[in-house]
Amino acid sequence: MKKFRFTIVYTFLALCATISTAQTRQTREEYIEKYKAIAVAHMEKYGIPASITMAQGILESDAGNSPLSLSSNNHFGIKCKKHWTGRKVYHDDDAKGECFRAYPSVEASYEDHALFLDSSPRYDSLFSYPSNDYKSWARGLKAAGYATAPDYAQRLVAIIEKYKLYTLDQQDGAAIYSSGKHARENAEWFATQSNLPREEVVMQDPFNITINAHKGYSIYRINRTCYILAKEGDTYASLSKIFAISESNLRKFNDVKKRDTLKAGSIVYIERKRERWLGEQLLHTTRKGETLHTISQSYGIRLTRLARLNRTRPSRPLTAEQTIRLR
Repeated sequence: MKKFRFTIVYTFLALCATISTAQTRQTREEYIEKYKAIAVAHMEKYGIPASITMAQGILESDAGNSPLSLSSNNHFGIKCKKHWTGRKVYHDDDAKGECFRAYPSVEASYEDHALFLDSSPRYDSLFSYPSNDYKSWARGLKAAGYATAPDYAQRLVAIIEKYKLYTLDQQDGAAIYSSGKHARENAEWFATQSNLPREEVVMQDPFNITINAHKGYSIYRINRTCYILAKEGDTYASLSKIFAISESNLRKFNDVKKRDTLKAGSIVYIERKRERWLGEQLLHTTRKGETLHTISQSYGIRLTRLARLNRTRPSRPLTAEQTIRLR
């Protein structure tokens, strides 16, 4: 009887451990969100495409779930080599019990990865490629012997293209990636949350994404807020009827007064703007002619919140090259 009870208890504990492990396993999307800012920073500093760094991290560490990454924070499978003086761990790879570098943090692993590529002569040829040419970088890494898998380059490219990591290689890449990610995740939002009929979903440029269309108007999304671009002859009154929103609410959404009129091409939000900027960018440098209102429209932030954040009045004039905090 005792043996039977022990078996039941052991089986139950093993099942709980299995469930716990499954629940705590990090997804690739979570991994990207956690480390993309480091990859972008290293691209700016070293010229290594952020997409390549992220794809290698995902592939080499199984998105931070591999035994090697969990035991040593080694996310890029870098072996000790003769010049390594840091902590070491031993792990079966191409041969049994190979020596791998161990790091005090994941950030340290990312830094060592950048230095490893930047300082090793065998990878010099890679830096002749632009930082947005992820395919050449993937092929170059394989040719230089970074990994032994014959399809290593194809694996990297597949990850980059599946998760659209190439957007990280653009200027303001982290913000563009986040904007595109939220738009992709919420492409069905308009159809489910609005009483307007669904007509189409079109995916375009990641920073200016058409998530739907209604009566000839493309509906875009930025900072998780939907907007359209006004056409010639549009008024707040006419748009309020088209989008089934009261004119007073439409003006409130766009921080405009009753006497304010619309110009063709103006951004018009069809839902309430956010209280803060949800992207990665911290600051905005003003250009000639910009106002706090135009900036609030560009980023989808409520005007009063933006003014309060910058300790100014909504109507106060701005000068060129002035720094505006976004969050």
